Amino acid sequence: MPFLTTSAPLAAALASRGYTDLTDVQTAVLKPEAAERDLLVSAQTGSGKTVAYGLALAPTLLGQEERLPEADEPMALIVAPTRELAMQVTNELAWLFADTGAKLATLVGGMDPRAERRRLEQGVHIVVGTPGRLRDHLTRGALQIGNLKALVIDEADEMLNLGFREDLEFLLQATPASRRTLLFSATLPQTIMQLTKRYQKDALRIEVARGEAGHADIEYRAVRIAPNETEHAIVNILRRAEAPNAIVFCNTRESVRHLSSGLIERGFAAVTLSGELSQAERNQAMQALRDGRARVCVATDVAARGLDLPSLDLVVHADLPSDAETLQHRSGRTGRAGRKGVSVLLVPISRRRKAERLLAEARIDAAWCAAPSADEIRTADEERLLADPAFTEEPSEEDAATAARLLAAYSPEVLAAMLVRQWRAELPAPEDVFDPNFGRDPAAGRPGRDRDDRGSSKHARGGPYVWFRMDVGRRNNADPKWLLPLLCRRGQITRQEIGAIKIFDRETKFEIAESVAGRFGETAAHSEGDDITISQSDAPGGRGGPGGRGKPAGRSGPNDDRKAFKPKRKAFKDNGGSHESKPTKRPKAKKAKS
Repeated sequence: MPFLTTSAPLAAALASRGYTDLTDVQTAVLKPEAAERDLLVSAQTGSGKTVAYGLALAPTLLGQEERLPEADEPMALIVAPTRELAMQVTNELAWLFADTGAKLATLVGGMDPRAERRRLEQGVHIVVGTPGRLRDHLTRGALQIGNLKALVIDEADEMLNLGFREDLEFLLQATPASRRTLLFSATLPQTIMQLTKRYQKDALRIEVARGEAGHADIEYRAVRIAPNETEHAIVNILRRAEAPNAIVFCNTRESVRHLSSGLIERGFAAVTLSGELSQAERNQAMQALRDGRARVCVATDVAARGLDLPSLDLVVHADLPSDAETLQHRSGRTGRAGRKGVSVLLVPISRRRKAERLLAEARIDAAWCAAPSADEIRTADEERLLADPAFTEEPSEEDAATAARLLAAYSPEVLAAMLVRQWRAELPAPEDVFDPNFGRDPAAGRPGRDRDDRGSSKHARGGPYVWFRMDVGRRNNADPKWLLPLLCRRGQITRQEIGAIKIFDRETKFEIAESVAGRFGETAAHSEGDDITISQSDAPGGRGGPGGRGKPAGRSGPNDDRKAFKPKRKAFKDNGGSHESKPTKRPKAKKAKS
């Protein structure tokens, strides 16, 4: 077996953990050309990097021996961006080096620095810590690194993103020049390459799990949602998946608090991870996830670094990541070390183009779909109920006797109905969600306009339309460029379901497909803080009737123009087709002679 080529104590530790083979990154660092060299390793999150650099460090620390010498000053220093990742690394290396007599210390913010100093004074072989705390112990003289043989920088790209470059360079300059430097990073931006040239000596570059292979164990889905249905979509996604553990990413602490409160209110066992939590609170949240008391974690990007849950099968991006690297780091919480996982991006109508760009930059081919419907979830619940192993278990004598008395008192139908009610009462109720179907452009392979065989735009309404009005017009700088997104957001519709737009002096009238007009009227009537009133209206007038294309009617109220006019036809290009733009100016009224 490949891992038997490393030192005997580490091989025994791997065997005891059930390893039968090594991952690509673990195999790469053990190749002869990597021996005792500086390494620059690019590997995706969850590819087994911690064990990889543990195996790479073994020859440097042990030499030909099977046990480490008596602990004194640290022989290896490992730098991680977050407390959770540092503690995870310590736990991994503890079992990997258990048979070598290795002593480890973890130095992270949020812990008692006096206890950490005492641990260092007792002697350690390997120190794992965060940049700020390691620098603090170095400047205070508690951490002695004169005998340091190896320095490992884990998640280097994330460390720079978090603003630790100054601390990191301080550590690189303070450690002995003769050290061996191993730099691990999921991505290799220009800043990482600059550090490599400056602080590594003839580093061997190792790239594994790139391109599609890096996402082989993660199924990506892009879920279309209406702008104000993010929480409802998350509820249905969690209910449909019924994953043992799931993590939902938000961009801000406030979003974390709001979403977690909503999930808990609906009956989900949820915890939060954000920067405002103390270390004790973070530890409690993590323990609740590991022992099954909580199944959903709502977190920010920074707080979730280093999160490693064996049963984490689902990652949901409640807010779109800021860039492709963040998308990869978030998604890497699942699909780790050969396990399968699902990563779901929630994509509102207005954020579709950003989602496409993120997926393209990350070289990910995601399946576009709608959020699970309430009916779909109820069907899945019934299937899970029928497959419940409790039905196949042999009942005890006491249970059988109770069942006989129940059957004597009630019919099987009544008992089955009661069982279903109790089953459903323990589950959060699914939400009714709207699918803002973007359509699919077969020619371009991306969401877009529906097209006929000749490639021309095809109106998606497929029927008559209804007129609506809003109390903004030319005086408010009304323009289709911002009116269209507003109507889609307020009414939870797509641009294909909007027809003509006629902009008047003090109001705007527009067409909505009759098939969605009822829902649009109910939804759009509720203001979202923009102080714009939307209501159903008569057609602008003319000989075309309710659906006519005639001229606007003459002045009949304070919000109508005095004279009829015909709007100038100027195409406004958009995914939903062409819309009429601002009409021509009407002539000024002549002043009456006195």
